Amino acid sequence: MQTIITLQPLLHKGNNQIAIGFNYSTEIKNHIQLLKEVSWSQTHKTFYIESTAQNKKKLYLHLREKNWFIDYSAIQTTQQPVLKNVPSPKNNSTLLSLNEEAVIKVEKFINWLQSKRYSQSTIKTYSEALKVFLRFYRDKPLHDITNEDVIAFNNHYILKNKLSASYQNQMVNAIKLFFITIEKAKLSPELIHRPKRSKVLPNVISKEQVKAILEIHSNIKHRAMLSVIYSCGLRRSELLNLKPSDIDSKRNVVIIRQSKGRKDRIVPLSAKILEMLQFYYKLYKPKVWLFEGQQEGKPYSEKSLENILKQALVKANIKLPVTLHWLRHSYATHLLEAGTDLRFIQELLGHNSSKTTEIYTHVSNKSLQKIISPFDTL
Repeated sequence: MQTIITLQPLLHKGNNQIAIGFNYSTEIKNHIQLLKEVSWSQTHKTFYIESTAQNKKKLYLHLREKNWFIDYSAIQTTQQPVLKNVPSPKNNSTLLSLNEEAVIKVEKFINWLQSKRYSQSTIKTYSEALKVFLRFYRDKPLHDITNEDVIAFNNHYILKNKLSASYQNQMVNAIKLFFITIEKAKLSPELIHRPKRSKVLPNVISKEQVKAILEIHSNIKHRAMLSVIYSCGLRRSELLNLKPSDIDSKRNVVIIRQSKGRKDRIVPLSAKILEMLQFYYKLYKPKVWLFEGQQEGKPYSEKSLENILKQALVKANIKLPVTLHWLRHSYATHLLEAGTDLRFIQELLGHNSSKTTEIYTHVSNKSLQKIISPFDTL
């Protein structure tokens, strides 16, 4: 039976992507992951790649190496959706360009965010989300946009394109803030409904799987980056923003500066990690950032870091869509299972609310293993 790979258009986080569909096969999965441009979407449960002419060609040639049949008919043409009483996008994943008024207002919104010292990632997220909304209503004056228009946008764009609840929530945040601070129109932001939050358990892997991932790379730099993420429970951005001076070897702590919510925090530094970092430092001698890319003084890229993990998964033969954030989740869960107080874990992770940290109690094996099934007492 011939292997069939299906390529289809995908709108993910407001960007045009190509979804790669196939009946699950370890061989196909491992081969696809060899392409550094390919990522996994937990929301859509599919591998995808940015939809560019170069990527289309590269993906096609890469898949053809295995002599598989590639069905790419869906990405050759796209049909225009029919929407009633709302402006219609050109297709399922492409909207009209911004009009002149919207360009000026978005720039003003960005300036306001910057003056309030929002983080660059938040500014980018909010401004890009706002652009999508304003492109959808390109032919409608901003002062005429109402709450009904926001509801129509949710139904005919976000839900129709099967975008995630988290993306919808980001969109609501951006729209609310924009109309409160910049537009001050008749829109009533307090009446905009947020999507109901899904109660999703964090993804966790075993200590044995973590060990396999961290030890599989022979490159000390690659090993150090993944090891620091797990051993300190860091977010991806927190690792890449570390500087050599943030490693306090005398106090055995790592200083995380201006992380999510513009907060500083410290986390304990393992003696084994310190030894690994000292060896790495002598070998690479980073100038500005603890982990730098090929260009001296420039931080390591997020995409390259993700590829290091992908390669580790393939080498270690771990057939799970593990992400860098899974390592952070696993760190917290393993701490909890080792008896660490939940309040300390909250501080180590930099959570504002204890409720955020409490979710790890639902995936910890420590208490579950003590429960005896009634079946065993029959």
